[in-house]
Order: sequence, then structure tokens, then C-alpha cells
Amino acid sequence: MNRTGSPSISAPPLRTLLRDPSILGILASNVVTLGIALWQQWPMTLLLWPYWLQSLVIGWYSRQRILALDRFSTEGFTVNNRAVAATEATKRMTAKFFAFHYGGFHLAYLVFLLALSFSDQFGRAPEAGDWGWCALLGLSFFFSHRASHRLNLVADTRAERNIGSLMFLPYARVLPMHVAIIFGAALGGGGSAVLLFAPLKTIADIAMHVVEHRWLQSTPIGTRTDSVPD
Repeated sequence: MNRTGSPSISAPPLRTLLRDPSILGILASNVVTLGIALWQQWPMTLLLWPYWLQSLVIGWYSRQRILALDRFSTEGFTVNNRAVAATEATKRMTAKFFAFHYGGFHLAYLVFLLALSFSDQFGRAPEAGDWGWCALLGLSFFFSHRASHRLNLVADTRAERNIGSLMFLPYARVLPMHVAIIFGAALGGGGSAVLLFAPLKTIADIAMHVVEHRWLQSTPIGTRTDSVPD
């Protein structure tokens, strides 16, 4: 996969960011997650669970967004190096491939997180109450992201999105999870790792939100070339 013609992304004014309900939701979700992690004295591995759930929610709504497209572009989007038409079959194939690939990626992470969570090297094992907090945080993010998804759907009706670009955008949002595991392992998974990573993840989430929305608004159709297998 390769990309050309990337647009320049100018930073929006602070007052604009503070009026964006999606950014306020991201900020609130991460602040509450950090507060609960510190209150419950979570090790780094436990903090990763609500972030993993957030990533699943992002993937779910990304698939729904692809399926909701009324009109879209396939310029630069190929399957086994063959161009495809903007048809209902292409849309459903793309959504199916995304669900399989993104879901498989997170299934592998699930196995990895289970191994880390019950390893003495990275702090205490999760308790029943911890799973309850994780589920509550994941549910809170679900409702917050649903509101953002509705705004995205409205914007999608005003433009002819490139379906390949929409499919690959969510992957940028899971990169902080890679960083989390690296930092958590390097710092031993204690409170210092939680305090270091949580603000970094919040900044990364907000930055990716701004870049994604500015890019979708300013990128001409067909500036990206993507390829997926059958």
C-alpha cells in the first residue's frame, strides 16, 4: 500500500477544538479512564483493557460507516492489483475484509493482553471489580463515539468518499496501543507507566481526530492507492 499527494494539515485554533463535541468526548473518556486507573491503582496492563475496548468500538463504527456509503469512489483502490467498480458488492467486500483483518488484529492483541495481565512481571492480576470498571469505561466510550459516528455519516452524504481511505483510517487509531505495550514493558507496568502513557494517548487520540477530519475535508478523491487481497 502506498499513498501520494498528502495534503498539509493546519492546526485548528484552540477555541475551535474546545467547541468540538467529539474532542470533548475523547478528552473526557481518557481523563475518566486515567482517574479510575489511579484510584484503583491499576498496573499498566489493566489500563490497556479499556483502550482495547475503545479500539473495538472504533472498528465497529468504521465498518458501519463503510456499509452506510450511498456513493463512493474506488479510484486508486485495487483488489489483487485489479481496479474495482463502485458497486454494492465492492462495498460489502470491503466491509467484510476490514472486519476480518481488523478483528483478527484485535484477537491477537486479546491473547497478548491476557498473557500480560496474568504475568507477575507486570503487576497484579485483574480482579472482578476491575473487569466491571473496564466494561463501564468501554460502554461510556461506545455512546460517546456513536455521537461522533452520526456526525461522520452526515458529512459522508455531502462528499464522495474514497472507500479505500475510509477502510485504512481506523488503523492509525490503534497505534497508541503499540506504544502502550512498549512503554509498559520498558517501565515495568507500574504507576509511572500509567502516568506517562495516559496523557500521551490522549494527545495522540485528539491529534488523530483532527488530522482525520481535516484530511477527509481537504483531500481530493483518488490521492491514495490501496490494495487488498481477495
